[in-house]
This record gives sequence, C-alpha cells and structure tokens, in this order.
Amino acid sequence: MSSPASQIGERLRVWDLPLRLFHWILVIAIAIAFLSSEEDSGLNDWHVLSGWVAATLLIFRLVWGFVGGEHSRFANFLNFSGIRHHLRGFVQGKVEPTVGHNPLGAIAVILLLLLVAVTIWSGAFLGEAGEDLHEVVAWTLLALVAVHVLAVVFTSLLSRENLVRAMIDGTKPKQRHPLAMDARRPGPMAFLLGAAAVTGALYAIHIYDPDAFTLRTAESFEHRSGGQMTASEITKAED
Repeated sequence: MSSPASQIGERLRVWDLPLRLFHWILVIAIAIAFLSSEEDSGLNDWHVLSGWVAATLLIFRLVWGFVGGEHSRFANFLNFSGIRHHLRGFVQGKVEPTVGHNPLGAIAVILLLLLVAVTIWSGAFLGEAGEDLHEVVAWTLLALVAVHVLAVVFTSLLSRENLVRAMIDGTKPKQRHPLAMDARRPGPMAFLLGAAAVTGALYAIHIYDPDAFTLRTAESFEHRSGGQMTASEITKAED
C-alpha cells in the first residue's frame, strides 16, 4: 500500500459512467421541465418530453441500483446508522470525507427519486385532477434540489473534496481516502440489464403515449378516464 504522501495527485475511481450520465441528464431534464412548465414559456413544447426522459432515467436508476458499479448500488449506501454523527460533524464544520454517498447524500438520493417519481405520476396519469398535486410536488422537488446543491457545496468545502468534479470524472483524490480501493466496475450483465431497462421503459412509454418524444404543448397532453388524445388526434379535432 502506498503512503499518503505518494498518493498526492492520484485519483480513486468511485462513480461509474452510466451513473454519471444518469445524474447529469436528469439534471438537464428537470431544469427543462421547470423552465417549460408555464404556458407562455418558449420551452413549453419540451415539458412533456422532458418528463418522459426523466421517467426513462428513473427506471434505469432503479435497475442500476441493484446491478451497477459498487457505489451505485442501493445496498452500498442505504445505511443510515451514521447519520447522527455526520450531521453533528456538518454542524461543527468537521465533515469526514466518504468514498461513496455520505448519509445525507443517501437520504437525498432516495427523496429525489421519490419526488421525481411522484411528479411524473401526477403529471402523466392524473390529468387535470392532479394538476395541483403535480405543482406542489414539483415545487417540493425544486426546493430539495436547491438544498441538495447547497449541501454539496458546503460538504465539498468542509471535506476538502470537489464533489461536483467527482460526479463529472468519476474520481476522488486518493490522498483523502488512503485505505480505499477503486470501486468495482459494473459487469457486462449490468450493462445488458441497464440497456434492457431503458428499452423497456421507452417501449412502455410509447405504448401509453405514442407522441411521448415529440415536441408539443403541455396542454395538449391530457389523460382522463376517457382516454388520452394523441397530437394527431388533437390536430384533427381542432380542424
């Protein structure tokens, strides 16, 4: 084992590429969804599409949480026994660096996934009856995203680790984790199952909403008990 001094400049492999792609594409999808939510928004036509992209990503993440790389798996970070110690350190400004998700980060991951799921469900399946719920949950999601970003910034400063960079290049400084080993990579079967999850999600979404990945106004997408009109049907009806 190399000494801490010899580890200066060395990087520890932590986050696998599929997880990082999931993270940043979801960031973009959520941002577009919020920016396109108003009827008079120039991005309004992207609202439904961004929601379905987020739904596809969510399905992928659920599968990847069981088959992905070492620190992508739920079993690796769903351990909240250290939450009190971590919170105490956070308040005292003495956050210890963690290789994967820290206890607060683990809670944030679960809450964010749940809120994304409820936001998609209320927007895609409840129609006009769920508009109020959709809006409340969406704003709650936005608030949690803001808290998460602030927590990442403060944790980066307190632990002296650039967590944003880690989620970009997948690595952390080896010197900060001298006893840690590179994370186990996802195997071929993991990639196969991840691809199957994405393919299955896209197919199911297309069956439910044939115009899911076309640009259209959010108002043209409605799902009531009587059924959902496609974009072509709406155009015919307007004519």
